[in-house]
Amino acid sequence: MRDLWVHEQYDFSNWLAKEENIELLNDTVGLTLTDFEKEVYVGSYRCDIVAIDETTGLKVIIENQLESTNHDHLGKIIIYASELDANVIIWIVKEAREEHKSTIEWLNNNMVKEISFFLLENKAYKNGDSQPAPMFRIVEKPNDFIKSVINEGELSKRHADRLKFWTDFNRVVTENGKPFNIRKAITDHWYDVAIGTSDAHISITLVNKAGYIGVELYIPDNKDLYDNILKYKDEIEDNLNFEMYWERMDDKKASRIKTLIPSLNFNNQDNYPELMNKVIERVI
Repeated sequence: MRDLWVHEQYDFSNWLAKEENIELLNDTVGLTLTDFEKEVYVGSYRCDIVAIDETTGLKVIIENQLESTNHDHLGKIIIYASELDANVIIWIVKEAREEHKSTIEWLNNNMVKEISFFLLENKAYKNGDSQPAPMFRIVEKPNDFIKSVINEGELSKRHADRLKFWTDFNRVVTENGKPFNIRKAITDHWYDVAIGTSDAHISITLVNKAGYIGVELYIPDNKDLYDNILKYKDEIEDNLNFEMYWERMDDKKASRIKTLIPSLNFNNQDNYPELMNKVIERVI
């Protein structure tokens, strides 16, 4: 590791913050990190990287260590998470010791608040005489269950139905070659997909009462962007070959362009594979 990056702060953190390299991390942990800030002061210490997950808006901190895990860095990530009010903590190391693996696992299993810890090992590999290439490997990660103040057995049927849909949806996305980054299965009715800009994202919504799934380009606060896209409405709809609903929503900051997929029914899930594949096609 030290042959590739001599210094954690000046070499590795700068390397990781580059777009092509952060994509390696995004692909590994399933996040869409953006808005990087390096060397953020926390008292007399400095957190290596603070970022935002574009899909969920969650604050993420990254602590890099080109050596084996130690108690000093474990203490630091907890301090940084507390002081910076982070939701996701990523600890990247050369080698994870057993006592620190079990500690991260314990933290993921016992945190009351929705806070997630990732422990990653970074290895460098060569193919013959090639230059060394980094590869992240997850050692510990958050559990898939929903950490909430309500017990799993007390989830309402509506929440349970949504959780099952998104869990199955993530599996189908993976089976389709993961054309976009999946997010953790949740009990909410919406599921956001990042598209590489903070000006807009794609949102999938489950509207069981009305019996449809919505797929929309959601623009939170940029009417000029919406108006520019609207100029190409006919061309866009001809190329997409499905009906779109254009909603500028003049009384709100946000705008949306959406399409509807009918036949959603939480009580009849036989058509889920067909619906989910349609959703994936329209997101793409």
